[in-house]
Amino acid sequence: MLFGVSTPLAKLLVHDLSPWMLAGLLYLGSGIGLGLVRLLGGLTASSRRGERSIRGTEWLWLLGAVFAGGVAGPVLLMFGLTATPASTASLLLTLEGVLTALLAWFVFQEGFDRRLVAGMVAIVAGAVVLSWSGPLDIGSGWAGGWGPVVVAAACLMWAVDNNLTRKVSLADPVDIAAIKGVVAGSVNVGIATALGDGLPAVPTVAAAMLVGLLGYGVSLVLFVIALRHIGTARTGAYFSTAPFVGGIVSLVIFGEPLTAGLVTAAVLMGIGVWLHLTEDHDHEHDHNEIEHDHPHVHDEHHQHGHDGPVTEPHTHKHRHGRLRHRHAHFPDAHHGHTH
Repeated sequence: MLFGVSTPLAKLLVHDLSPWMLAGLLYLGSGIGLGLVRLLGGLTASSRRGERSIRGTEWLWLLGAVFAGGVAGPVLLMFGLTATPASTASLLLTLEGVLTALLAWFVFQEGFDRRLVAGMVAIVAGAVVLSWSGPLDIGSGWAGGWGPVVVAAACLMWAVDNNLTRKVSLADPVDIAAIKGVVAGSVNVGIATALGDGLPAVPTVAAAMLVGLLGYGVSLVLFVIALRHIGTARTGAYFSTAPFVGGIVSLVIFGEPLTAGLVTAAVLMGIGVWLHLTEDHDHEHDHNEIEHDHPHVHDEHHQHGHDGPVTEPHTHKHRHGRLRHRHAHFPDAHHGHTH
């Protein structure tokens, strides 16, 4: 919901700001706002919900995620919004979930089944209906011209970002989102300044940063928590509900017409998301031995002992022995098996 609302709000701001400057302010609002949350909540990760800090090679994954999703993605979206109706752009962003899943399945080897594939086919069909405006002629045939293509490119960058962020999702999500916001925001504002853009009026800066804090910052924190528990493809699919919120808000704010194509696309995308939300993944599976550390409680997968009392959740390095059992599950840190 938070990310869905941010798209039409960004459409309002893109007329007063260059795409580089707007993308920068959105992410700076996210990074600075979450940084303040970090300071108010305590300086150490261990003081907050048993979270742990980013470590070792996780920094490399985070750097790649910051570039793809924090620098390239937002700028492409801002350029796309200049040539695409807000309601169309909001629903077209559903492609992020599709591309996220495809990368998760075929590049990062995350498990999937026919129900998930059917859901993604429905989402893609909705995106095609949304963008197609008539018979294909050279140089025409797609609503908004090059705008939807650029929005789709932004979705691809965020799909790469999502899969790389999955690699660091066991670390503190507030740290991840704050670092991404500060770095990506600084780079984009720096580029905008180098191209001759000056800082806009204070109310415009404040509005952009507030949208960024909620739509990019808090949204990303919740997204990372979901990555940790249900995996990349499913998180991306559930996140595909965001464009429906953005589309509804766009109709209200901009008075855009409710066309048959928009309704058809929404129905197809809704069916795709429903297929994912109603999934029941239950089969007998093996757990290999593994040692890692992450926030956890003492459930069926965590039966280790402690020397003294502990709080729930808590974080420390622990080992899992081999185990074979059956239950409903998602591809989280403990269920990376093949099918």
